[in-house]
Amino acid sequence: MNGKVLSLQNLTMSYPGKDVLNGINLDVYQGQIIGYIGPNGAGKSTTLKIMLGLVDGYGGTVEIFGQNITSNDYTYKQKIGYVPENAETYDNLTAAEYLTFIGELYGLERTTAEAKALSLLEEFDMGDVFHSRISSFSKGMRQKVLITSSLLHNPDLIFLDEPLSGLDANSVMVMKDMLEALANQGKTIFYSSHIMDVVEKISNRIVLLVNGEIAADGSFDELKEQSKAGSLEAIFNQLTGFDEHQETAKKIVSIVTGDSQDE
Repeated sequence: MNGKVLSLQNLTMSYPGKDVLNGINLDVYQGQIIGYIGPNGAGKSTTLKIMLGLVDGYGGTVEIFGQNITSNDYTYKQKIGYVPENAETYDNLTAAEYLTFIGELYGLERTTAEAKALSLLEEFDMGDVFHSRISSFSKGMRQKVLITSSLLHNPDLIFLDEPLSGLDANSVMVMKDMLEALANQGKTIFYSSHIMDVVEKISNRIVLLVNGEIAADGSFDELKEQSKAGSLEAIFNQLTGFDEHQETAKKIVSIVTGDSQDE
């Protein structure tokens, strides 16, 4: 059954002097991997934070698992996993302490959370640092801890905001295959990133946000057919009106090298 997992109806959001979201309508179904893309400031992270209940003051309706998130019944959050773009971990804790704590927050037994966290980190080649403090970890290692924390409780809906930040090439391949396998298990994944080639490869549906509005929504093949562009990056540039990247790059290089184009 591919039921509706998430529904946004006329979602709007404004901050003083700026409209961030201008009427987003979006239905997401079980087993989909949504690539949620757009330029900086388009409203991607704001959408995610509203859906997660981290931001209020929005207009419109957000339903997750058929439940309006303003109903004051927060049980739906038990079925959600989240990797934020910029996350604060408790650096003075060890990976074991942090992940066990997160697991218990989601209702897992302490021993279950610790055992599952260790098993997951071992798959990320981090079993040997399970009892090391997070303050000693590299950016990529911290990211693996965050990814693990988002999966511990076996969520049905997973929000990922730039989840590959700091990961090495092997880990990126593992993540790609893992997300496909999770979707095949009926999990729904909402994936926001600026890394177009990864979004192109993993998403079975791509939603492009421009100026707080959905400018495109479909599979990569559908978007490619509509725009006659060969890559997601080319589609993105076409739909956002950004076609100055090569010229801008040349200007930057000329400034760096002191080789003025006027000479």
